[in-house]
Amino acid sequence: MEWEVVIGLETHAQLSTVSKIFSGASTRFGAEPNTQACAVDLALPGVLPVMNRGAVERAIRFGLAIGATVAPRSIFARKNYFYPDLPKGYQISQYEIPVVQGGTITIQVPANEKTGAAGYEKTIQLTRAHLEEDAGKSLHEDFAGMTGIDLNRAGTPLLEIVTEPDMRSAAEAVAYAKSLHALVVWLGICDGNMQEGSFRCDANVSVRPVGQQEFGTRAEIKNLNSFRFLEEAIQYEVRRQIELIEDGGKVVQETRLYDPDRRETRSMRSKEDAHDYRYFPDPDLMPLVIDAGWIERVKGEMPELPAAMQQRFQKDYGLTPYDASVLTSSKAMARYFETVIAKLSDVKDAAVMQAKGVANWIMGDVSAQLNRDGLEIDACPVSAAQLALVLQRIADGTISNKIAKEIFLAIWEEKATDEGAADRIIEAKGLKQISDTGALEAIIDEVLAANQKSVEEFRAGKEKAFNALIGQAMKATKGKANPQQVNELLKKKLS
Repeated sequence: MEWEVVIGLETHAQLSTVSKIFSGASTRFGAEPNTQACAVDLALPGVLPVMNRGAVERAIRFGLAIGATVAPRSIFARKNYFYPDLPKGYQISQYEIPVVQGGTITIQVPANEKTGAAGYEKTIQLTRAHLEEDAGKSLHEDFAGMTGIDLNRAGTPLLEIVTEPDMRSAAEAVAYAKSLHALVVWLGICDGNMQEGSFRCDANVSVRPVGQQEFGTRAEIKNLNSFRFLEEAIQYEVRRQIELIEDGGKVVQETRLYDPDRRETRSMRSKEDAHDYRYFPDPDLMPLVIDAGWIERVKGEMPELPAAMQQRFQKDYGLTPYDASVLTSSKAMARYFETVIAKLSDVKDAAVMQAKGVANWIMGDVSAQLNRDGLEIDACPVSAAQLALVLQRIADGTISNKIAKEIFLAIWEEKATDEGAADRIIEAKGLKQISDTGALEAIIDEVLAANQKSVEEFRAGKEKAFNALIGQAMKATKGKANPQQVNELLKKKLS
């Protein structure tokens, strides 16, 4: 039997406010346990929650970015549930009327080299995004036979973002999670730090026979805090469910955890339905009212969104859709690219002619070095201005591409701070390109005289012999010859 996978994701994005959603306590990560929990977070008698305006504004920003409806009036509810690390014994969340309703996110699913499947674009429908508070944290490692409770995180503002069951593979789920992660960081509403729990996913996974309209029984895999774990957990869960059904068993609705060491999911508890939580409107909080003026003000403060920037990069700089999507994968990378372009605007070639070369450098040498050193582009040791000068020296014939890479690495390793680092290194190391025709002709004559066998092979029709002669000429000049001039002079002499 052929099976179809059905996946929906629930993502918790911790909002980037400095204080909690219903109290003035700090949200700073890494403080000593229970040093950032105030009376409201501890649920002491007589305390009342007060809504954080900054959290609402971030929810509005997200709703506008995905083309959703921002509810003019939404309700906070009490979600009754046993939380050992949330002293109230219930969570303040939104249920019947969330602040953000609907919306879409378009994802790019990459090609699969193993299966040969081509990459494609898909639009994922969102059901809702609602505001709620986070719970605290149970600590098991440092207490023999006991559990410690750290309430620093209790009350931290979350935006829970829920999709329709639109994804049909682990690859689609990962592509969606990465797109969502990039968007919330781009908007500045979440720092996206998955190691600190700022962005974590719950995956609802089920399978059904191909052609069946009715959904299968789903299992929810909780708190996946890396894209790799998300992919592995879904793949394991799909195999588990298919094998279980084909062996005559039945999938039960439950919550499961992913064990990355064993690379398997395991049962955590039976899955609750909405009625099990006994939702009712929180009597301590008034309805959240968002008027049109507030929405318009937030809209006016919105940054250019990645999709719009991709279209502009294609139109203004002549980039391919792929290049544009990579360069807009983060706001920092897009800013780096455009800063280099701006610095090159006075070079003899127009910026649109330079853009492809700049894109290739950023996606190639720059990204490779960042990956090697585990850095983000906003911490790149070679500034946009420094890279622009390197590229300018290629354009004006001062250095070759090969020498440019050497200079780039020298700036990187030196962590140079001067904008003119490229010129300084060229001068200090004597790396200027040899472009004098007379000097190059003399070197080529020596190369031809010393490599008569390659000359004869070229004249016999072997094109590889020409490349060998080029290599010898570049070697003789220690890579400083103008490659184009060498090519032309060598052809002239051989003819």
